[in-house]
Amino acid sequence: MRALAVTPIHLPPDEIRRRQARYDRLAPPGLTVELRDVGPAAPPSLEDEASVRASESAVAGALAEAGDGFDLAFPDCVLDPAVPDGPAVPAGGVPVNGLLKLSSMHLSALNVRFGAVVRNEAIGAELDRRLRAYGLGGNLAGIAILALPFDAIADTAAWNAALGEAVAVLAKAGATAVINGCSAVDVEDATLAAAVVDPTALALRLLVARAEADAAMSGKAAA
Repeated sequence: MRALAVTPIHLPPDEIRRRQARYDRLAPPGLTVELRDVGPAAPPSLEDEASVRASESAVAGALAEAGDGFDLAFPDCVLDPAVPDGPAVPAGGVPVNGLLKLSSMHLSALNVRFGAVVRNEAIGAELDRRLRAYGLGGNLAGIAILALPFDAIADTAAWNAALGEAVAVLAKAGATAVINGCSAVDVEDATLAAAVVDPTALALRLLVARAEADAAMSGKAAA
């Protein structure tokens, strides 16, 4: 199974390589992810409402031009820009999935009350909007703002150092799991007040599990 991932922001080649290496490491057997830069029309980071909306527009355009050779596509972003609120629909002939949609709906299906941590206020507001659009507001314990600069995304130590206090606050609000609100951050193993969920790693596992289930059902139907 081949998946196309599209960055939500315009990134330099070294960051594309870092994120691609992360997908290569996280992708379960049976799944290959190709990461593409969304292009120079997109903002260089998500810092306010305007940049979030510009990202959404740029990602929609890139997904519409996905081309042949992919079984599915998704934005390389926990905000799910250009992902439909309802069932996955083709863009450029390829079904579009969302990292947040997959991971949060999985947690909700398990009756898990979850929170999320995000880098800044604008991302937090959009994450809250997306979760409520998916009908998951009742499962959300809260969203904690880490107040980190853009460079912290590639700085594993800086990001993880900020997690402890934020996760503790969300745990007190009733969260037993916390979605790490960035698709490109590695979460270090640590004993925290709630389990920290890497939405990218979880979503990739769910995509493979769904493909295996579909294949099994097709086999039973053929038999």
